[in-house]
This record gives sequence, C-alpha cells and structure tokens, in this order.
Amino acid sequence: MQKHITSWHSPALNKEMPIVSYGHFGFVVLLIPTAAADYMEYERFQLIDALAPFINEGKCKVYSIDSINNESWLNNEMLPEHKAIRHNQFNHYVFTEVIPHIRNNSGNDTFIYTCGASFGALHAMNLFLKRPDLINGAISMSGVYDLTEYTKGYWDEQVYFNSPQHYIPNLTDTWYLDKIKASHHIHIYSGSGDYEDPEANRRFSQVLWDKGIWHDLDIWGPDIKHDWPTWRSMLPHIIGSKF
Repeated sequence: MQKHITSWHSPALNKEMPIVSYGHFGFVVLLIPTAAADYMEYERFQLIDALAPFINEGKCKVYSIDSINNESWLNNEMLPEHKAIRHNQFNHYVFTEVIPHIRNNSGNDTFIYTCGASFGALHAMNLFLKRPDLINGAISMSGVYDLTEYTKGYWDEQVYFNSPQHYIPNLTDTWYLDKIKASHHIHIYSGSGDYEDPEANRRFSQVLWDKGIWHDLDIWGPDIKHDWPTWRSMLPHIIGSKF
C-alpha cells in the first residue's frame, strides 16, 4: 500500500507534528492514538495490517496523528486548568490543520471519520460532536465518554465542553444537532472482558438516543479484553460490515 509521512510546525500546538497516511483512495479514517502514544502506534500494533484489504482496494484511506495526552490529561506535573488549555489546543490543531491537510490530499468532498481506541475513543467522538460540519462521523472502540475519568477530580467549564457524557444532554442548538443526526456513521463498540467498561458505553448510548441521535452500539462478550487483539478485530469488522 502507499504510505506517506510528513510533518509541519503546528501553530496551534507550537511544536512539530507528524502525520502518516496509508492508501490512495476512499473515505478517510483519521486515527487518534490511545493514551500518550504517537502517530505510528496503530501501525506498530498491526492494526494497519488488519485494514490492509480495505486500504489496498481503495475503500478507505487512513491517516494517523500524534497524541498530546502526555502534555495534558496524563501529565501529573501540570496544573489541571493548563491541561484543559492544552487539550483545546489539540482540538484546534485537528480542526484547523489536520482536516485541511486531509482535504488538500484526499479531496474536498471526501468523507472523514475520526477513530480511536481507549482514550482515543473519547477524543474521536468528541472531535466529531464538536465539529460535525468538518467531520462526518466517529468510530469509537473501548472508550468512556466522561472526561472526568481522566481529570483526577478536576472540573471546570472546559472539562464539561470536552466531556460528551456531560454536554450532549444539554445540547439544544439545532445547527449542531441536525448535522450530528445526519451522520450515518456513529459507531460505539466495547468488549465486556478485562479492563473494558461496557456500562460506560451503554450510558453514553442512552444519552445519544435521548437526543434522537442514531448510532451503532455493539457490546462484545466477556472474552473481549481492552487490548490490541480486540481492536484489530473490531475495526475491520466495522469497516467491512457498516461502510
């Protein structure tokens, strides 16, 4: 498959940010790393290999970016309010730099879906829900959608506005709701095995249903753990059967 790596100095983050793409055609899957990982994480753990049939046939093109969680929510040396500021800078980086880069390379009419596992699942969902005019849907695997799971008890307005479990129940702006509801690809998947939290996924699913937001919730069995073999099975299943 075609593979291309580039980078640029991000104005939003004030640091060099790399991005890798795999493939030549198709709708775009934008991968958000799990915790404090980098843009090559999904390749290292063979998830790109698992998607190779879809990438090679031109069904989808995959992009992957760096996480900055170790400069925000996972940085224990940082003041909580500064973590929130850094997180918002990451959102801005995706919206104003990554999405335009993808559009320039894959076409203005290309559908873009954010995707992530674990902490990346929350980010993928949050990015879509905040800018459904730029992003067409989200694939979230093994996530929780309550940001306070990561904030060590800290709460402020910016935590609220990046915690879908909290802000979606209060979302009444039809500009956002209509665009979110127009998506045919909101996929929420979880296992029920070790370190998975299927109830968190059911709770967030109910939040979406209460707003009339169609989505695909699928909870797999107790043998499905919070680990890479799960995601290597889940994502090809979703791409193969739902798109």
